[in-house]
Amino acid sequence: MEKNKFSIRARGESLKYAIDGLYSLFRSEHNMLLHLVATLLVIIMAIVFPVSVIEGVTLTLATGFVWVAEIFNTTIEKTMDFISDERKPEIKLIKDLAASAVLVAAITALLAGGLIFIPKF
Repeated sequence: MEKNKFSIRARGESLKYAIDGLYSLFRSEHNMLLHLVATLLVIIMAIVFPVSVIEGVTLTLATGFVWVAEIFNTTIEKTMDFISDERKPEIKLIKDLAASAVLVAAITALLAGGLIFIPKF
């Protein structure tokens, strides 16, 4: 079997799929608007209260952590809904665990933001 060669077109298609996924995420998950507002608020605060490179990296990673957790949470929820539309305790547990990952990510980001911005006030 011949291995596929690198293709700019194929990479472009992959990027399109990823952008389509983000678009679908915003359409289907209302919490993404909250994440977007929080991200914009962090960016504005980082401009108003200048941050060091390390603080900027920390804020970027913490914010990205929340976004990635939300994307995985949505993926898990949609997969469980696809597997069964019945209410099953096992599926509820899986969905609850995925949602708790977002909560932990959000609390972590909030703590990081607090540690960075509170002293600047």
